[in-house]
Amino acid sequence: MKAIEIGIILIIILVIFGVILSSIENSTQKAIKEVEANNMEKLISEVVDNLINNPGVPDNWQEYGKGTPGLAIVNDDGKIVANSVSYAKLIALGNDYDKLVYEKLFTSKIHTSMELIPKESTISSVKIGENVDGENIFSLTRLVKCDFYKSYVLKSLENEGKCNRHHPQDKHSCNYFKVFPGNLKKSDYYLLIDDSEEHDLSYIVETTKADEDMNWKTTISDSIHLNDEIDFYDDKSAVVFVHLDKPHPKALLVSVPKDFNRDFLKYDYFRTNECEFVIKACY
Repeated sequence: MKAIEIGIILIIILVIFGVILSSIENSTQKAIKEVEANNMEKLISEVVDNLINNPGVPDNWQEYGKGTPGLAIVNDDGKIVANSVSYAKLIALGNDYDKLVYEKLFTSKIHTSMELIPKESTISSVKIGENVDGENIFSLTRLVKCDFYKSYVLKSLENEGKCNRHHPQDKHSCNYFKVFPGNLKKSDYYLLIDDSEEHDLSYIVETTKADEDMNWKTTISDSIHLNDEIDFYDDKSAVVFVHLDKPHPKALLVSVPKDFNRDFLKYDYFRTNECEFVIKACY
């Protein structure tokens, strides 16, 4: 066989061998990426499920800015609400996201962002975390119960409460709260009404020492400031009753700090909502 023919055969063999190696390398890289993607998806799923079903350690870790983070809500009975996200805990997580999430939960390997998207259109979504862009982004969504400022709720007028008047229960609602003069220096008290009922209600605000009948007032706003309507009658405290001329209205009695953002004084921000909890991740 001539040297030229041998050379050509060797070149062909080398080309074929190179194609095979390239194919093997591509297949290997693809397999590695698939394994990495599967591992990331599994890890993200486990972390999210733990976050929305665990309040963290301690339960109020967000007040200290340290501890093991969890987002689940703990209700008034001290029980964990499954598949839930506390707004206060989410904000605390966002305030130290690199340390609590990137380093602690994902050992500095996975970049993520989290977004809480309320189903109720009057509430804006909340997003925390990193700017996750580019290709090969994994996204996971969970339907959760979410609260925003429900911890500021004193009483709901949608549920039956104690009343100091003999109203027909099928036509009225009533509830109360106790307040001290010092409370008015630090907090503002409001009657919050759902937009759908804003102009369909009348109300009375009175204390237990009121010695005359009060006139019904029309609710011309969805947030009614109550501080100026509270009279202590020289007592050290007052029990304030709020009456509405409708049974089971979508209305709440709340107490918020003086510096509370008035843009958030909406009924929907103070009740439990359904939300989508979305996490996006990439390497």
